[in-house]
Amino acid sequence: MPEDIVSSVIRQWAEVLPGLDLEPMEIVGRLYRCANLLHLSADAPLATSGLTRPEYDVLSALLRVGADVTPSRLARETFASGAAVTKRIRALEARGLVARTVDDHDRRVARLSLTEAGRGLVEQVTPRQIEYERTILADLGPDERAELSRLLSHLLITLEGRFGGLAR
Repeated sequence: MPEDIVSSVIRQWAEVLPGLDLEPMEIVGRLYRCANLLHLSADAPLATSGLTRPEYDVLSALLRVGADVTPSRLARETFASGAAVTKRIRALEARGLVARTVDDHDRRVARLSLTEAGRGLVEQVTPRQIEYERTILADLGPDERAELSRLLSHLLITLEGRFGGLAR
């Protein structure tokens, strides 16, 4: 198996700080590198549909959760700040993909839902996005993908337990 870039970085650190246990860096460094590469490349179907990943996250959350979602719920669903969600909603609303209505009981509360165009776009791009992600993972066998998913789930649960208030 070829050596990845993190192995080179670990060797450099071992030379500079011999005796330091670099095992955490081996894992976290690889996670960061994978996340950065995925961020750069994994959104191709979204980009061809005129969407950014954060916009897609908002649209897909609205489809998954259902109609009449509040901006604060949407922020929790998309792991984004309220200000970021507000900015994305404005842009998606201007494009006719999201509708905003005022709550009947509290006029300060907005309710968000997908328009027909928004729903159609999510339904169109999601299968293409999933297929694209499948090709990214194609070099891993089914058992490797299952094990990686299990380990990442375990790590995510651990991190959410430790930092959950910050991430959501």
